[in-house]
Amino acid sequence: MRPLRRTDRLWRLIALTAVLVVAAACAFGGPDPQDDPGASGENDATRADGTMTVEEFRSDIDGAVQVAEEYWTQRFEASGERFQPIRRIVAYQREGEVACAGQGLPRNNAVYCSAGDFIAYDVNWAVAAFRQVGDAFLYYLLGHEYAHGVQVRLGIRYDFTIQQELQADCMAGAYLGDSVRSGALTIEEGDLDELVAGLRAVADDPDQPWFAEGAHGSAEQRTDAFFGGYERSLDACDLR
Repeated sequence: MRPLRRTDRLWRLIALTAVLVVAAACAFGGPDPQDDPGASGENDATRADGTMTVEEFRSDIDGAVQVAEEYWTQRFEASGERFQPIRRIVAYQREGEVACAGQGLPRNNAVYCSAGDFIAYDVNWAVAAFRQVGDAFLYYLLGHEYAHGVQVRLGIRYDFTIQQELQADCMAGAYLGDSVRSGALTIEEGDLDELVAGLRAVADDPDQPWFAEGAHGSAEQRTDAFFGGYERSLDACDLR
C-alpha cells in the first residue's frame, strides 16, 4: 500500500485500551537486533527480507499514520466536529520500556493508551510482521490502534473486550477501504492477501472463550469485521 505524496494531495479498559494481539507473539518471530530499525546506527539501505528495506518500514509506518489522520479528520469534520489526532506514535524494544498509566507494556504487541493518548508498538515484532506478512499489515496495525483512539473520542464502551476489538477491526477496514476509493491510498497486488494473512495471524486461539477479558475474536470474526468495514465503510461498524 502506498499513500499519495504530499505534492499530489494535501496532508492528511480506558487507562490501557486495546492490546492488539497477545496470540501474535507466537505468530511472528523477532528479527535479529542488529536489523532492528529502532537501533542506533542502523543503515537504511539494509535489506529486510531481500525485497523490503528498513527505510520502507519507516515510510509505511509514517504513511499509515498520515492516511489515518486525514481520514478521521475528514469524517469528524463531516459531522461538524473537530478531530484531535493521536498525540504520538512510540516505538519500543524492551518490555516495560514504555508505560501506560503506570503499567509497563509487554513485548510483541501494539497498544493504544488512552491515559497518555498515544500508540506504542514493539518495533521488533512489527518488523517481523512486516517481513513475514507484508507492508499492508502495518496499515492495518496502525488503523486498528487509531480506531481505539477514535472510540475513546466518541465515548464508545462495550461490556466485552471482543466487541471493542471487532469494532476497531471494522473501523480499520473502513479507513483503508474508503482511502483506496478516494484515491488517498493505492492498493497494490497482494495487499488484500497480506491483510487476510495478518488478520488470521492475530486471531485468538480456537479455545479462547469469546467473553474472556482480552478476547479479540476468531480468525473468521476478525476477517469478517475488517472486510465488512472495507467494503461498506463505517456503516458496517455500529458507530453510535
